[in-house]
Amino acid sequence: MAGVLTGFAIIAFVILVGYIAGRFGVGGPSAPFVLNRIAFFITNPALLFVTLAHADLRVVFSTQLLVAAIAAVVTAGLFLVLSRLFFRRPAPETTIGALGAGYVNANNIGIPVAVYVLGSASFVAPVLLLQLIVFAPIALTVLDVTSRGAVSVWSIVTQPVRNPMIIASVLGILVDVSGLHLPDALYQPFELIGGAAVPLVLMAFGMSLHGSRPLQAGNGRIEIVSAVALKAVGMPLIAYLAARFAFGLEGHALFAAVALAALPTAQNVYNFAARYERGVPVARDIVLLTTLFAVPALLVIAALLA
Repeated sequence: MAGVLTGFAIIAFVILVGYIAGRFGVGGPSAPFVLNRIAFFITNPALLFVTLAHADLRVVFSTQLLVAAIAAVVTAGLFLVLSRLFFRRPAPETTIGALGAGYVNANNIGIPVAVYVLGSASFVAPVLLLQLIVFAPIALTVLDVTSRGAVSVWSIVTQPVRNPMIIASVLGILVDVSGLHLPDALYQPFELIGGAAVPLVLMAFGMSLHGSRPLQAGNGRIEIVSAVALKAVGMPLIAYLAARFAFGLEGHALFAAVALAALPTAQNVYNFAARYERGVPVARDIVLLTTLFAVPALLVIAALLA
């Protein structure tokens, strides 16, 4: 379990740095907002481009991808049902909650878990690609359209050419599929800028924690608790049922599918919420609480299935 603990320790340290920076006012009161916008428009797109430009897209058709897709869709769908019946929140906030329930941290936590616990980074690739290629564009389209208060076919059709992360993802896939070899002088600047994406998002998240307490009244406690319960317990259970009984996975493959579903909510969910300024407290609390609960969850899963 050293890989799990190492991955969480790295993330916790960077978040702590952000919290300390926020505590002492480094960057001023608008620093989290500025860092998130830089991440959304510059560093995240660069990271997506360099990641997808060298990805093995054949993993898209793997069984692990199907299990991850079922677990994410069912979990997010359950949150949508709960929201419809009990919360009745606006579409942007509901979208953030659904993402919090089903969008896993496949990069920051997923990669060290895959390497040190599962034995290969290839296990996390299907989840990462699924989220980048399918879930993120859909969620960003919904957030973009509903946050502006107008829904039109033109808005939906043109959304991909207006969102830098979607553009970067498409370009990365095109480079991968075409087999085009980019010169180092062209590729390395994107790699360098993309390397700042994760630290920026984590530090912005840490800054946002200063002066805030999880589950404060008026911040959507029921939504947060529901999303955290679905993410920490519901999604791994759904992944187990799908992997074991729908696809007949056993042994290490079964453990990998369930462990990946138990990863915490990705910081990107907070980044999306901050970018559109909708559901920020909900996203922040879901990311924080699922990150705290993921360690014991992964340890329990390892004890039962590994």
